[in-house]
Amino acid sequence: MRGVLFDGRQVQVVDDLEVRDPGPGEVQVAISAAGLCHSDLSVVDGTIPFPVPVVLGHEGAGVVEAVGAGVTHVGPGDHVALSTLANCGACADCDRGRPTMCRKAIGRPQKPFSRGGERVFQFACNSAFAERTVVKAVQAVRIPKDIPLTSAALIGCGVLTGVGAVLNRARVDRGESVLVIGTGGIGLNVIQGARIAGASRIVAVDANPAKEAAARLFGATDFLTSTRDVRELLPHGVDHAFECVGRVELVRAAVDLLDRHGQAILLGVPAADAEASFVVSSMFLDKAVLGCRYGSSRPQRDIPLYAGLYRQGRLLLDELVTQTYPVEDFEKAVGDAEAGRVARGVLTF
Repeated sequence: MRGVLFDGRQVQVVDDLEVRDPGPGEVQVAISAAGLCHSDLSVVDGTIPFPVPVVLGHEGAGVVEAVGAGVTHVGPGDHVALSTLANCGACADCDRGRPTMCRKAIGRPQKPFSRGGERVFQFACNSAFAERTVVKAVQAVRIPKDIPLTSAALIGCGVLTGVGAVLNRARVDRGESVLVIGTGGIGLNVIQGARIAGASRIVAVDANPAKEAAARLFGATDFLTSTRDVRELLPHGVDHAFECVGRVELVRAAVDLLDRHGQAILLGVPAADAEASFVVSSMFLDKAVLGCRYGSSRPQRDIPLYAGLYRQGRLLLDELVTQTYPVEDFEKAVGDAEAGRVARGVLTF
């Protein structure tokens, strides 16, 4: 079968991958569509260290082909969106409703694939850049069949991370102000999360002025090309600042632009050893810096919620998919993403 493989030196689309059958508590899914997220590219450039060879992709949707023993919530033929959380469901964090903190869901890559007799790693417990993948049952969330799978794929990372950061981690309230630094796939979802939460002022910042139309479509009330201009709009600063790029100077800008009792939420992924600084005395006015993994999501709850909002016209998905590519055009998809020509490119099989 086809898939996008990174061997530590180059990325290539191969056609000789194999995937094992699902075991107990697992689901095999035929991938229909998978979003190209910056995290996939970060594996290739080394920003996210990961063992190789590995099948990339982590934002996908498809159709269930087979289930292992004990799986009852989905069955063959069901449409599913996939999460990256292979949480155990039995630890203290899972029991508290914090599956993103499950220690069994972090740093334990599996090898369900093989190529030429060599076992191949799975990225983010998912590997959606393959015609078929095997995931833990908890990762497969059934969705209505009237949602296009090219759009549904984006729920599994961009929406869960961006909208989730607003609703679950920051808990933005009605009438509050929000700053979003970076308006790629994650940033646009932060913007629409803030709109859904009822924020009164949503300021989007991106160095590329061509991104203004999309930012406003998703809910931005203002658009700037530099964080230096934010205080001209909001002299006291903002209640919530989301850094969605992964640059330490923008982390500092997010902190510096907080109002009293404001909080900066870090979503962008810088290098693993990157360090950021801030003026300590500025934090004593009840300010906070919050890390956020995967939107502090609970996918079995959140994915149906977001699917429902999409069907009501309140959550935008189709508008995120600015280009679809057959998997063989992976290099073109990467080029368009790196050049900022697409909000989210989607690979199809």
